[in-house]
Amino acid sequence: MWTKVARQALTALEKLERAGYESYLVGGCVRDLLRGETPHDADLTTIALPEQTKAVFADRHVIETGIKHGTVTVVLDGVPLEITTFRTEGTYSDGRHPDEVQFSRTLREDLRRRDFTVNAMAMSPRTGVVDPYGGMQDLQNKVIRCVGDPRERFSEDALRILRAARFASTLDFEIEEETARAMLELTPLLAKVSAERVSAEFINLLCGAGAQRVLTEFRELVAFIVPEIRESFGFPQQNKHHCYDVYTHTVCAVSYIPPEPVLRLAAFFHDIGKPRAYHIGENGRGSFRGHSQVGEQIARDVMHRLKFSNAIIRDVCVLVREHDYLLQNEHGALRLLQRLPNDLLDPLMHLMRADALAKASPQESLQKVETLRDGLLELIRQSPALHVSDLAIDGKQLIALGVPEGKSVGTMLEYLLEQVIDGKAQNTTESLAQCVLKIVDKK
Repeated sequence: MWTKVARQALTALEKLERAGYESYLVGGCVRDLLRGETPHDADLTTIALPEQTKAVFADRHVIETGIKHGTVTVVLDGVPLEITTFRTEGTYSDGRHPDEVQFSRTLREDLRRRDFTVNAMAMSPRTGVVDPYGGMQDLQNKVIRCVGDPRERFSEDALRILRAARFASTLDFEIEEETARAMLELTPLLAKVSAERVSAEFINLLCGAGAQRVLTEFRELVAFIVPEIRESFGFPQQNKHHCYDVYTHTVCAVSYIPPEPVLRLAAFFHDIGKPRAYHIGENGRGSFRGHSQVGEQIARDVMHRLKFSNAIIRDVCVLVREHDYLLQNEHGALRLLQRLPNDLLDPLMHLMRADALAKASPQESLQKVETLRDGLLELIRQSPALHVSDLAIDGKQLIALGVPEGKSVGTMLEYLLEQVIDGKAQNTTESLAQCVLKIVDKK
């Protein structure tokens, strides 16, 4: 259970204690140990002042990470450990950071400033677990509860609102009633939090075991982060394939897809364009033709706003755009494979399966997805060319055949690929050269 990080943390504790300074493991490391999980990082808190901590570890590499707030980072055997002096905090005028920090002489005061009871426990070999605010009980009951007044905790640091939702999802815990009420009441305070911090918490929330429940119970919080999703709340689909409104279908799909960032984001956004694309046909049934393209643009706008990486934005947008293509274009498999990066075929199948599982007749829909998957794999095996790089002719050969250098070469390669895909030319150098000469000779 003890990783290298945790072992080095114990070494640091022992060294501080031998020097006469009361010290403890604190926060998430303690929570994970008590849950029987392996901690992968560790924070320490100590009565030693930063200069005293530096003196204890004078023979080690010490980084003054946040020394004015009482934190230094000690590197032991390549493991960085943040060690913070017991402290209390003043007002939070910006809703994110304390205006001032005062060092404390007691562990209890230090723990009182922390966000949730399950994160407000400390432990050491000398004392065992120190739990003044009921964290162990909440851990056993699987409850997220603020330390003290939740409105005060969230008003101090608005990010805690999203952290509560994230912990409820990743730990699969319930949120205590007063804490939940304060979260929803103070959600607008999240406007003070940077987009980067919001996106980091949101993706962890989406990837948690309790994501479906949290997305459902705290949909107003979700809508503050992604206002565009509000249009799907309660939106009826009026379609024989669906038994849920758009938002309920969405959160079900999220729960059915593997907990990987790109996959969960794709599931979250895959039908976000439906309300804007909705129309009722002559038969009285609802239709969402074109919703994938609408959803792709919404997803791109949202993810840019939340400052996701370009790589994540690119992959999620491709999956959202293509998730419904084969169901609407039964003979477009080759076109799909031509557009789809090779590494996104499996993710697309995951998304289509999750989408199917969240429908009225999942087994029927799943069978269709599996048939499509088998067909795509067979096409990949048989296809003579899917991309320009697969052609049996290259740019140099085209120039030798009389194609002008520059953009004309790329245009010709795209044309030849179309000819091969449409079955109008074979993917051989001779066949493609004949296609080229027909065009060059005309000019």
